[in-house]
Amino acid sequence: MQVYLNGEIRHKDEIRISPDDRGFVFGDGVYEVILAYDGRLFAAEPHLERLARSLAELKMPVPDTASLREVMTRLLRENNLEQGHATVYLQVTRGVAPRKHFFPPADTPGTVYIATAPFPPPEAEWENGVKVILIPDIRWARCDIKTISLQPNVLAAQQAKEAGAKEAVFVRDGAALEGAHTSFCAVFDGTLWTHPESHYILPGITRRVVLEICAEQGIPVRQYPIQADRLPAAAECMLLGTTTQVMPVIRIDETVIGDGRPGPVTRRLQQALDALIRRA
Repeated sequence: MQVYLNGEIRHKDEIRISPDDRGFVFGDGVYEVILAYDGRLFAAEPHLERLARSLAELKMPVPDTASLREVMTRLLRENNLEQGHATVYLQVTRGVAPRKHFFPPADTPGTVYIATAPFPPPEAEWENGVKVILIPDIRWARCDIKTISLQPNVLAAQQAKEAGAKEAVFVRDGAALEGAHTSFCAVFDGTLWTHPESHYILPGITRRVVLEICAEQGIPVRQYPIQADRLPAAAECMLLGTTTQVMPVIRIDETVIGDGRPGPVTRRLQQALDALIRRA
């Protein structure tokens, strides 16, 4: 598998990253995951805009995004990923420097790493729906930055796995915010509810696309905190994300959502998003 590191494309087994890289010692960096279909990047511009915003929030320089697009497309081609679904992983760290908590000199070059991988679509989960669990949100107060410092998310994902669930949804101050690596929505009386953008959730790209689809199709949307104790009354729930796309949630903890099957709003959004990806 060919990957990109700091201006070079080489086989993954040949690349070396310094143990003094701040991404390794501090988790001091950001990342994006972009979906590709038939060799074409989906919603690349919003992803790269979010990357630039995350870097700016951490006071890190922003790489040339046009060149990054070229590299991502080239890697898809060289890794024979021009048919079907694939993912592109892009990570930028503050670079290599002596281990000091404060920033290194401003001229320290960042580390840019890009890798691609085949993505087998979770067809059965899209069709049948999944279980999620609710857990307390123990993360920091800047979840809007897509940082590689993901220890709380890792713990949450492991807790979900041990519970036989697809995802863990964070609850803060009584509100269901988002999953460990997804956005979260619920449907009440035909209206799609999702937590408003704030420092406590990541501004999901798939969430953004789905809200645009709702506007086009006349699906009412309310961006308002979803109280976790209201979820048993939801007609539908769903996860949104680059690799989950629109994932029906049919059980939260031990509570069945709706009639235990993916609902009509979820199905409409699944079909619309799939069509958009294939057109793009």
